[in-house]
Amino acid sequence: MTRSTVHARAFMPYPEHPVPHAASGPLQGLSFAVKDLFDVAGYPTSAGQPHMLAQSGIKTRTAPAVQALLNAGAEFVGKTVTDELAFSLNGQNAHFGSPVNGADPLRLSGGSSSGSASAVAHGLCDFALGSDTGGSVRAPASHNGLFGLRPTHGRIDMAGSHALAPSFDVLGWFARDAEVFARVAEVLLQEAPRHQPVRLLMPRELWDLLSAEVRAALQPAMDQLHIKLASAAPSAAPPLNMPLDDLTMAFRLAQGWEAWQVNGEFIRTQQPVLGPGVAQRFEWSSHVTADQYASAQALRTQLKARVLQGLGTDGVWVLPTMPDCAPLISQTDADLEAYRGASLKLLCIAGLTGLPQISLPLARHQGVPLGISLLGPENSDALLVGLARQLAPAV
Repeated sequence: MTRSTVHARAFMPYPEHPVPHAASGPLQGLSFAVKDLFDVAGYPTSAGQPHMLAQSGIKTRTAPAVQALLNAGAEFVGKTVTDELAFSLNGQNAHFGSPVNGADPLRLSGGSSSGSASAVAHGLCDFALGSDTGGSVRAPASHNGLFGLRPTHGRIDMAGSHALAPSFDVLGWFARDAEVFARVAEVLLQEAPRHQPVRLLMPRELWDLLSAEVRAALQPAMDQLHIKLASAAPSAAPPLNMPLDDLTMAFRLAQGWEAWQVNGEFIRTQQPVLGPGVAQRFEWSSHVTADQYASAQALRTQLKARVLQGLGTDGVWVLPTMPDCAPLISQTDADLEAYRGASLKLLCIAGLTGLPQISLPLARHQGVPLGISLLGPENSDALLVGLARQLAPAV
């Protein structure tokens, strides 16, 4: 184990086991890591929880998405730390440690795909798999200065993974380089990155959440969007006319209900020690009612119809990925909880609608990365990847 690997604290301390990969293919020469939610033959799957690790056993099958990457010639280099049961945005795990932010070690890496983002940001692999339920790819991508995609819900096979909230869960990935990101996309999406004219739209309700300083930090990236894409300057998206607080609560209720259906029996019967924040979120989730879940689902349907109507076939939202750059680790619990709440107002839209969103490392604030995102219609994933490649800074 190299010094940089130890410093990043990105990987689970599992004994190494050979994982065969194809000798040739579109990903030949690339290395990758896998969030410890996904099964890899020869390794356990902890989901970031020690009791779950003890029960896991060594897996004999590899998750289909992971196997597709191996079949394409990519080399597996290890499993990465995840926030406990993937139920956090901070990137801190009370049991296995906190991966280090690759842009600034004094700041949170973001979660729950914290180890995967840290491994890529530190140059320990070319790309890494994560999952995104409420922002677990997009938040770490913004915090670490990476490309990160939350695909259309159901677009990529989630078999062989530990679920959190199945109607939200998706497999995503990180890369430092847009070309590497696009090569991975072609394998996982089974579609080459696409290029076509788009209408750039700004959802004002979301931009109004930002401070003047953060908006100013994102402005240069906004300027480049219509220049590089040879499109008109972004225009206002049709208003949602739905309070963001209501949408955030609908997300929390739907996620919480599903998270308890998936993990509740394990928590009730096994009584595992859960870390701070995670324990409170599962306790809250255990009280969500079926009626509350049904109401949240109805609001999801209404929101998706409105967003899709506004997007049409060629519309792409331009939105901030996060409300600010990564918080300092030294900030108070109250400050971090406030940041989480503000973040969910931005992150919940893609989760509630199941639409694809990609975070691009095109801006900086306070000397560290700040992501800007594109959100498109259903199955526009390859288009978003193509746009990311167009927008990537020249190397």
